[in-house]
Formats: sequence, C-alpha cells, structure tokens
Amino acid sequence: LRLLLPLGAILVAGPGAGDGCQDPPSPSLSRSVPAPQLSAEELHSPHMPESLRCDACYAIAFQVALLAAAEGGKRGRNVGLGRKALRESDYVEVLERSCLQSWDYGVQELNGEKRLTGPGLQSQQPLSVTMTGGPWPSRLAKMCHSFVGEQGEEQLYGAHRRGPSALRELLCHGEKGPCAPPAGGKAGRPAPPKALQNEL
Repeated sequence: LRLLLPLGAILVAGPGAGDGCQDPPSPSLSRSVPAPQLSAEELHSPHMPESLRCDACYAIAFQVALLAAAEGGKRGRNVGLGRKALRESDYVEVLERSCLQSWDYGVQELNGEKRLTGPGLQSQQPLSVTMTGGPWPSRLAKMCHSFVGEQGEEQLYGAHRRGPSALRELLCHGEKGPCAPPAGGKAGRPAPPKALQNEL
C-alpha cells in the first residue's frame, strides 16, 4: 500500500495536472499511423496473395495444432509422443472445424512490409493499424481446406502428434510449401519466434 500511494501521487501530479484544459499536442509529439495500402489483388482476389501465403500457413498450422491439442485434452487423450491418439473420425472432425473457424486475422504493415497478424504469428507493432475481416477469413479457410486435401487428414494429424514444428514443416516448408525457398533463393519468411514455437 505504501508503494502505491507515491505512484498515485505521481500520476495525479504529473505534467500539466493542475493546468485544466491543455493545448493540443505539438505536431512533433503527434504521430500518424496510416492503414496498410492494399493492391487490387490483396483487396479483391479470392485467393491468399503470394506475399502473405507463408504467414497464412503459420496461422493455419497454429490453429490446427491448437484445436487438435484442445480436442485431445477434452477427450482425455493428451496428444504427443507416446500418448493415445484421437480416433480417425475425431481428428477428421478437428481438421474440418479448424478450417471452418472464424479466423480472427488481418493484415498490417510491419517495417514497410505487409504481414498477416493474429494468433500464432509475430506480434504486432504497438502503433499500427490492422485491417481484419473482409477477405482474410475466407482466404484462410480456403487455404486450410487446400492443405487438408493435398496432405490428407492422417498425414496432418501424424505431423501434429510429432509436435508444432513438425506440422509447420509439413505444411509450410515442404518442397511446395509457401515458406519453402525458391530455387536458389532464401525462404519466404523467417521461422516463427521461439515464443510462438513453445506456445503449443
């Protein structure tokens, strides 16, 4: 209690506390944060733009792993090495629900580059504008269904049981994955931060 009182006094008696109405902040102190400028493809295409496919893949891998882990716990089948697996009908349902979810993701500019933001992705900058909704949920759902169709439920669930990095590797970094390096080039996006890798 003693520590809180001086802090409260500092906050109340902070700069300009007794001045009443203050002048607006000077232009040098104010900051403008513009919304991301999206291209016609980013605004209107039904498909995930190529530049955001790697971020989208990480988001999908995160959501599939999160829902599969939650379902395993709910059914008393903690997933992972040496643990009892979900029945095929259960993991097929989990993958379907993963793709049909609301997808609370959006796009923002980070260091001049457009990036997808949301759960499981790199954290956003403190002063930024994120554009959510619009085409992003349907693009993520379409991409998720595509992964399930290409890889198959059994292979996806098997990768999930080996751990989040195995699922990301299968979906995102494989030969045709959106984060795979182009012939003779570097990968599309860096690996997710350690905090995200350990989040699951």
